[in-house]
Amino acid sequence: MISEKIKNVLNEQINKEFYSAYLYLSMSAYFAQIGLYGFSEWAKIQSKEEIDHGMILFEYILNRNSQVHLVQLETPKFEMTNPISVFEQIYNHERSITSAIDSVANMSESDCDLATRNFIDWYLSEQIEEEAMVSRIISKLKAFGEEKSALYLIDRELGSREYERPEY
Repeated sequence: MISEKIKNVLNEQINKEFYSAYLYLSMSAYFAQIGLYGFSEWAKIQSKEEIDHGMILFEYILNRNSQVHLVQLETPKFEMTNPISVFEQIYNHERSITSAIDSVANMSESDCDLATRNFIDWYLSEQIEEEAMVSRIISKLKAFGEEKSALYLIDRELGSREYERPEY
């Protein structure tokens, strides 16, 4: 069984992961509305991954003989004016998720819950990948995004992404 403190922070993280999924779905809708269907597909796949991340935490809590507490998700609050601004907001959001996961790691270490500390390492590595991926997209958009033909190519590239279930 995990401590009440660790259980609570893990449940908060589940909510953050599901909120992230909800956020990416709202972005997917925005991109589809402006005709960037590749961007839209990329965001849908990102949403699926965030649900997977939440479910991995969900199962971990249950496997540790503890309780899952789901809470109502907030409405996503993002200003969607152009692809670059959306991806900059995504980057900031992912950095906040990284910070939250860092807190879980620190708390589990200080609580001497080595199983949870070991478990959360996967999330730390995953966040490095998430931030790097978004950073690369921002770099491309800043370098080429104003040019319509380049935006079209970036849209095609993002649309070619395929969903992969996380290997935990």
